[in-house]
Order: sequence, then structure tokens, then C-alpha cells
Amino acid sequence: MMNTPQTLTVLVSALLASLALPAAAQQKLLPAQSELNFAAKQMGVPINGHFKKFDAQVSFDPAKLASSKVAFTVDMGSATLGSKEMDSELPTATWFNVPKFPQASFNSSAIKALGAGKFEVTGQLAIKGQVQNVQVPLSMTQTGAITVATGVLPIKRLAFKIGDGDWADTSMVADDVQVRFKLSLSGVSKL
Repeated sequence: MMNTPQTLTVLVSALLASLALPAAAQQKLLPAQSELNFAAKQMGVPINGHFKKFDAQVSFDPAKLASSKVAFTVDMGSATLGSKEMDSELPTATWFNVPKFPQASFNSSAIKALGAGKFEVTGQLAIKGQVQNVQVPLSMTQTGAITVATGVLPIKRLAFKIGDGDWADTSMVADDVQVRFKLSLSGVSKL
């Protein structure tokens, strides 16, 4: 192989491309610094819970939103309301049906900048075998190497068949659920 200027250009280009590609792959969710909570009302009284286990695959570049993606999974068996009695009900077929649907997921289809660190992420949310198109508003801030995405996604629990049967009565448990998140990420480009 001869070291011609053309060969060197190809090699340098290939090397630079290989160095640029891992940047998106290095973006990671920092679970210990992240939270996924939910809030609803039972007989008019607020109830709050959270998921202990969730993960995200993120490829986010604020300069290239068209090619940015977010895939999020939640271990539904990790849900807790902080009460042993209530927690034992959550995995049942009536509520999350964890044996049949162990995970919920969100996969983005588009990300739109709204300005001032605010974005709207459109995608499909799948819970308990039901899939809905949703728009997730979020705010992003950066401190050093950490980017934090926060937001609230309102959902209707009955659209996902959460609380079937007798629990479908919204006078007992409200249909409106607020899913709140704080996702700490490493490796995101400067906003």
C-alpha cells in the first residue's frame, strides 16, 4: 500500500469519523441521580409512587434534533406506593399485570426545540400492551458534564387499562395520572 496523499486523506477521514461516532453512544442515564414518579388521586386523596428501576438509551444532539432519539424502559415490577398492601396489588392483572407486561416503554419519533432549554419529544408510550402517541414536554439544564431533563407527562390510566374491572370507576381512583421525571444524563453536547 502506498502512502499517497489520497490514501492518507481516506485514513484520516475514517479515523475522525470513528472518533465522532462514539460521542452519542457514550450518553448514559445516571440512575442514582434520576427519578421517575407518578401521582394520582384515590377518593380525592393524592397518592404518590415511584419506579425504582428504569433505563434509557439516549442519542441526543441539540444541533441535530432530526437524528436524535430516546428509548426509555421501565421495570413495572419496581413500582411502589410505599405501602406493603398497595405495593402487592400493583403487579396484579388489574393494575400493571407485571407477569404479562413486565416493562413499559417510550420510543421517540421526533424532538422539537422550543427555546430556552425546553423541548417537546413526540413518541409512542406502551404500557400494559396499550400503545398511545404522546408529546412529552421537558426542560434541560446542564451543570458541568451532567445534563438534567425534567418534565411532567399527564396520562389517562384507563387508556392503558391500568385499574381494570371494578377499579375503572374514576370516582374511586382518578383517571388522570401525572408522570414526573428527572433524568440525569452524561455525555450530552452543550445545549
